[in-house]
Amino acid sequence: MKHTHVTAPTQFVEAGGIRFAYRRFGQETGLPLVFMPHFRAGMDHWDPAVTDGFAANRPVILFDNAGVASSSGETPDTIEAMADHAAAFIAELGLSRVDVLGFSIGGYIAQALALRHSAVVRRLVLVGTGPRGGEPSQDPKVGEYGASTDPRTGESSLEAFLYLFFRPSEASQAAGKAFWERRHQRKDDVDPPSSPQTMKAQRAAINAWLEVRGERYSELKDITQPTLVVNGNHDIMIPTINAYTLSQGIQKAQLIIYPDSGHASLFQYPELFVAHSEVFLNGSR
Repeated sequence: MKHTHVTAPTQFVEAGGIRFAYRRFGQETGLPLVFMPHFRAGMDHWDPAVTDGFAANRPVILFDNAGVASSSGETPDTIEAMADHAAAFIAELGLSRVDVLGFSIGGYIAQALALRHSAVVRRLVLVGTGPRGGEPSQDPKVGEYGASTDPRTGESSLEAFLYLFFRPSEASQAAGKAFWERRHQRKDDVDPPSSPQTMKAQRAAINAWLEVRGERYSELKDITQPTLVVNGNHDIMIPTINAYTLSQGIQKAQLIIYPDSGHASLFQYPELFVAHSEVFLNGSR
């Protein structure tokens, strides 16, 4: 590999009036895996153990959607518009078909992309996410911690992140701290924090996504791509029951639930997650 998560340069491409920031690294041939991150996250919020794990076998593409971090424009306030921006970005790269990994709100966008631009998406990996009209969080601290910002960095604090993304067990908290160290390995050419406009728009999009429209979960049957659904056994942000709903409603879905983990199970078990996802992405069914 010429570049890794830490060394890949930020590049830019313009589509639909938006200057999208992205990084591409890993193998030069093969079907790219496009990553769509969680609330307020940019390219530097991914785990190098995950991205480099995939990059050993395929091209990896990280990007900031419209208005997020290093990309220009304003962040729209609907999941559908975010998916349309993602489709425009992928097309501008000259890619007609990709695999997509969506985490949290990124999983909402990935579903909308698969529904609205189905020819572009070959396979889906949906992590820590849920269907339209899914079960909302019941934890009263999620809203408080989710909106909190460390004034020194403009980002979430470690305390908030560990509470929201990991379990309170000693093992899960240790895994969360190890991830936090990995996440901050990149020192140069880093994304700025996402703006208040982005966070406000993403919150509005999330709230709209949670509204039930028509027959609940009916659109899941229209996702025809093979899909891997992944979560921790106790996700307090997007309750784990939503993973079961996705796996039951999507025709070609497989489900993995990791033990003693929460929203960020993929960061708690990065090697296992990559190995399981590789089996799925390389499969014929």
